[in-house]
Amino acid sequence: MYLHLGQSVVVTHRDILGIFDLDNASWAYKTREFLEQAELEGRSVWLGDDLPRSIVLVGGPDEKPTVYLSQFSSATLSRRMEQGVL
Repeated sequence: MYLHLGQSVVVTHRDILGIFDLDNASWAYKTREFLEQAELEGRSVWLGDDLPRSIVLVGGPDEKPTVYLSQFSSATLSRRMEQGVL
């Protein structure tokens, strides 16, 4: 199964490590530190021109995760994943 994250980015379900609400997750210092590090390492991808609403971590077992910042809410992405909607 696949999940559309925005723009023309589609990822497989098995590669998704987590879907997080940006408003709730960005309060924690460690989360902000992680996002800044991903940005510095070039592992952060903005999907859209609007303000992002969710963070999706995607990666395999032997690599650092790519951070996708999506304009879709975490609830919408999670619902699409559960329903198997592309």
